[in-house]
Amino acid sequence: MVPNNAHALFGRPMVTSPDARIAIEIEADGHDALVFCDGRREMLIPAGGRLEVTRCDTPVRWARLDSAPFTDRLVTKFQLPVTGWRGK
Repeated sequence: MVPNNAHALFGRPMVTSPDARIAIEIEADGHDALVFCDGRREMLIPAGGRLEVTRCDTPVRWARLDSAPFTDRLVTKFQLPVTGWRGK
């Protein structure tokens, strides 16, 4: 399971077994939670609810839209001060 948010620069992936089942439980006396999947689907998990995440049978296909390294895209997107970084 990996956070797939470019703006979360310090988010760390959680490596699990392909057969792992990850459960997230919302406290019964807490608030409802809104879950977003793939930036397109969303679902409301009510207080006291449970969300389970498992591996899908269909693999995810990633597309490369640009040949530039990911680090170069981050530098450009966030206008990072990198004068002299990697000889540039």
